[in-house]
Amino acid sequence: MKILQYIFAVFYRVWFYLIVALVTIVLFPFLFISLLKHSWYPFFFKVARVWSGAIIFGIGCYPVIKREVKYIKNESYLFVANHTSMTDIMLMFYSTKNPFVFVGKKELAKFPIFGYIYKRSCILVDRSNTKSRVEAFRNAEKRINEGLGVCIFPEGGVPKDLDLILDEFKDGAFRLAIEHQIPIAPMIFHDNKKRFPYSFFKGGPGRMRVKVKKLIPTTGMTLEDRRELKRETREVILNELQNPSI
Repeated sequence: MKILQYIFAVFYRVWFYLIVALVTIVLFPFLFISLLKHSWYPFFFKVARVWSGAIIFGIGCYPVIKREVKYIKNESYLFVANHTSMTDIMLMFYSTKNPFVFVGKKELAKFPIFGYIYKRSCILVDRSNTKSRVEAFRNAEKRINEGLGVCIFPEGGVPKDLDLILDEFKDGAFRLAIEHQIPIAPMIFHDNKKRFPYSFFKGGPGRMRVKVKKLIPTTGMTLEDRRELKRETREVILNELQNPSI
């Protein structure tokens, strides 16, 4: 039985990459054109949501979204979520209508076709390089000043221990939110680790539950409050992961 599960998981993983490649190639002209100017980014974001939805449904998954809050149009937010899978990127796009820019790992820019779009649409960061982290922070500030939101996975990457529910958070996201006095928008992805984990012989189609939690305000906070803000945000996400409400 396990052998059949392994074979299916390998087939499913290959199918995922084929779907990503196919959808990216089909939408590439629209993605490319929408990234020619900074001011066209909101159009890119709409195309990216189509791209994400096509991939999610193409691999046999279906999002189930439960919201505690409705985001205000044209407002900037600092979106944060737990990070366990490559599908987190697609599901974040799909679940959110307010345009935002990802802060993501520089390594992903090496992928053909996808990498070109990724490096032109995201804020790239080499987390092992202090200069790169500072530059990413400055670029994020520019995007917020342009009226966009920012999305950061505050764990700083997928935990190496796949049994870990939620890794410790880095300070960067919370420092950025406080400096610009924009609210934290926590989101929880319950099933992405099960649907498409970083373990090669696991994964499969099914539902993808998303819980959109209430905003955590930063109005009046100073940088001295960033650790408390970080603790509060992590507690909200961890509690939902341990006690699902969807």
